[in-house]
Amino acid sequence: MDIYPTLGIRGVNRERFESADTFKDYLTGVEKNRQLWHDVYERARVSDEIVLQARELPADTYLLALSEDWCGDAVNTLPVIARFADQLGWDFRVLGRDLNLDLMDAHLTNGRSRSIPVVMAYDKGFQEIGWWGPRPEEIQTWLVTEGLAMPSRERYRVIRRWYAKDRGQTTLQELLEVLLSAI
Repeated sequence: MDIYPTLGIRGVNRERFESADTFKDYLTGVEKNRQLWHDVYERARVSDEIVLQARELPADTYLLALSEDWCGDAVNTLPVIARFADQLGWDFRVLGRDLNLDLMDAHLTNGRSRSIPVVMAYDKGFQEIGWWGPRPEEIQTWLVTEGLAMPSRERYRVIRRWYAKDRGQTTLQELLEVLLSAI
């Protein structure tokens, strides 16, 4: 049974969106990987080129992420997306995945996995215009083809090094491609 029958596509309207934490409020409440969340956010930079490309998008674009603070991919991507949204003046909010399974189940990785983060973009009428997640395509491909065969501790070290080298630029480029394809 749809518990949000009056909402826009995939269960979001302005009220539900605004009930989500702003990224800064979310950051205040993280417990797992707390220092890493804060460090990534403090060091996050968005290239002028990406900001310039994003200026082609409507100013009233809204971003909503599904996340949990324990997620290694979220800690490496959402702070960079937050900086991106800050620079564009966009509202970026975060909902917990486990308390919003209706949204999660509408954005499954490969149609079957509740992988996070998922970042959904909405227009001014709160109609979904696209979504990105759970990680950049390059690292997702590596994970599926090689990474899953490794012990989780070693796999996470490889992923963390990739994110540290990339500094969120691939995440932003892929998110931007999703958004630009919608206009």
